[in-house]
Amino acid sequence: MAESPLAVAARTKPRKLVSHTLVEEFSVPGVRVEKRPARLPDGTVVEGLYNTWIILDNPEQLNSYTTEMVKGVILAFRAASAARDVVAVVFTGTGDRAFCTGGNTREYAEYYAGNPQEYRQYMRLFNDMVSSILGCDKPVICRVNGMRIGGGQEIGMACDFSIAQDLARFGQAGPKHGSAAIGGATDFLPLMIGMERALESGTLCEHWSAHKAYRLGMLHDIVPALKVDGVFVPNPLVITDRVLDEWGRFALGEPKTGAALEEGKRLLARGRIDLSLLDERVEALCGKLLLTFPECLTKSFEELRKPKIAAWNANKEDSRAWLALNMLAEARTGFRAFNEGPRERREIDFVALRQALAQGAPWSEDLVESLIPRAGA
Repeated sequence: MAESPLAVAARTKPRKLVSHTLVEEFSVPGVRVEKRPARLPDGTVVEGLYNTWIILDNPEQLNSYTTEMVKGVILAFRAASAARDVVAVVFTGTGDRAFCTGGNTREYAEYYAGNPQEYRQYMRLFNDMVSSILGCDKPVICRVNGMRIGGGQEIGMACDFSIAQDLARFGQAGPKHGSAAIGGATDFLPLMIGMERALESGTLCEHWSAHKAYRLGMLHDIVPALKVDGVFVPNPLVITDRVLDEWGRFALGEPKTGAALEEGKRLLARGRIDLSLLDERVEALCGKLLLTFPECLTKSFEELRKPKIAAWNANKEDSRAWLALNMLAEARTGFRAFNEGPRERREIDFVALRQALAQGAPWSEDLVESLIPRAGA
């Protein structure tokens, strides 16, 4: 009788395996790393194999990433990439409100605004975070547990697959808050959804439902998360049937209006969020990936990622330099407005800014202060 593969491994493995990760142990506030047992597609636990879950853990600030969290994500992806017993990586966030809403605007406003030399160093870390996802030797699944906005959308699109709960919203925020979506969105969006839709998402900053994102090809899969009277129901705030609107366009995923929207809000208020179906779908995909030759799978991902990587590498350094310098003007203003403005008004008066610039006003301290929204003003 032939030896089992495990018996062969026990007899022939080197006396001591060499570590290829950067650091053996690390702990970073705001990032949790868990190795969870791998499962076959039928749910059977596989002994000795795992999936690494990298979890953004800053729910009070909608899982926005601080500088220290970015470092933690880089280290976590590097460790998962090198781990011999890891099949896949699941990238997600704590709770059910947000996967990630991008960079931490408080840190941006209070430290990086007006300091381009510091933000340039921060963007080196951000770029390395995106590259650590694109270069991971394991397949990466973005488990979209809630909003995926701004930089959160960009690190999510760097992943290989995205599976979302259908109450999640997707989109960019840059031109509304003093930046541009050049942390990956302008590279990835045209590849994933085409030029016109990429322009729409990257410039208008209008959020899309999970159903619309799925329809346009941004997501691998979506599942309901709202449970009403013990039964899962699709997102009641958006159109979930393949119907045509008044212009003859497919309306799947577009917001409901009028009485239908009000009824949807009442249904949403009656239900509770349950992400069990999301977890089942993520585990099932991990199980399918497990049943492959590991090196052949890695090579397949390396090849299929090339269009993303080529676009990313072509632009990331120029983008880093521009974003740093922009901290002296529009970013400085936009991030401060978001951080300091009243909850209901966190955007500047864009008309007033454009009128001032049309008159030749320089980017002075007085101009910036005049644009920050204030309570009661």
